[in-house]
Amino acid sequence: MAAFSAWFWNERFWLPHNVTWADLADPAPGLEYPKARHLLSALPLALGIFAVRILFERFIARPCAYMLRLPAQVGRRAQPHAVLEKVFTSITKCPDSRHLDGLSKQLDWEVRKVQRWFRRRRNQDKPSTLTKFCESMWRFTFYLCIFTYGLHFLRQSTWMWDTRQCWYNYPYQVLSPGLYYFYVIELGFYWSLVFSQFTDIKRKDFLIMFIHHLATVGLISFSYVNNMVRVGTLVMCVHDASDFLLEAAKLANYARYQRLCDSLFVFFGVVFFGTRLIIFPFWILNTTLFESWEIIGPYPSWWLFNGLLLVLQALHVIWSYLIARIAFKAIVRGKVSKDDRSDIESSSEDEAETAKDKAKLAARSSPPSPPKGENGTNGHLAAAAWAQDRW
Repeated sequence: MAAFSAWFWNERFWLPHNVTWADLADPAPGLEYPKARHLLSALPLALGIFAVRILFERFIARPCAYMLRLPAQVGRRAQPHAVLEKVFTSITKCPDSRHLDGLSKQLDWEVRKVQRWFRRRRNQDKPSTLTKFCESMWRFTFYLCIFTYGLHFLRQSTWMWDTRQCWYNYPYQVLSPGLYYFYVIELGFYWSLVFSQFTDIKRKDFLIMFIHHLATVGLISFSYVNNMVRVGTLVMCVHDASDFLLEAAKLANYARYQRLCDSLFVFFGVVFFGTRLIIFPFWILNTTLFESWEIIGPYPSWWLFNGLLLVLQALHVIWSYLIARIAFKAIVRGKVSKDDRSDIESSSEDEAETAKDKAKLAARSSPPSPPKGENGTNGHLAAAAWAQDRW
């Protein structure tokens, strides 16, 4: 273990030339440089954030969802059937034509009836609109709060207005309380996402998002250990700027305020493209690649840090292209790609049945519906980007 620790914390990798870990001892009583042990406080904080989330969703988000009359259940439930339930749990949740034909003959049901049963049974295991609303409301609240805090903190810093301040006197830059709280809260939140990944809404991109959260934890921790925290705060704030807007658009979508949903998504797109394709490469990458090279020069962890940021920028370009392509289809063709990670399966049959059940009530209590396409995108523009809602 001693040999591994000596290899892992090799000064020639982590620190600039002629700097040692001993040089980064506390400069004076009450003052500190960032240290790896500080990151351990993010783990109990992550559990606390997770507990706060549970209370928030139960006592704040859920009552709001009830006020908006969001459905707590997913469509029609499949009628109990022992044989089909056994097939569903033990053999397959999506039977092929061979299984459908066999079950049709065994039960003396039409194939379409068997298909409908499996479709409804699959939907029972998927989250309701109320559940998704509560999750998005929690994320919206956190993203908005941390972005507000980060922006307030950075406005008082010198390096937001002059990025060269990120590198002057590096790595002998004292850790301020506000910077420490910003870092640890962000890190604790992403650790909480790692924990809650197993209890959140199950989506098809579970593994991808799990790796994403771990990579984010790694990048935040890496920048803290080698005291690149000043530029790290800029990176985090730039990414937080658009996240809460996307969650706000999703909330409006779940609540069926489609015009608001579309407007928020357009605003989100503008902010996303502005922060990820303009501010990040021309402001942040400029200082990490060129200004830092000029002031402190490259060293091994410098190369790794900038390599990770360049990979992140490549992902920004890919995500921006996907969002722009889906939004273009939504506007020009009136068609959107829905988030198939957790959406509810539907069919014209189910929709027709639901329409029959609600026709009288809708006729009595609802005003006439606007013509299709009146709001430009049939109220689904924000849903177009759900497949790219985590970055």
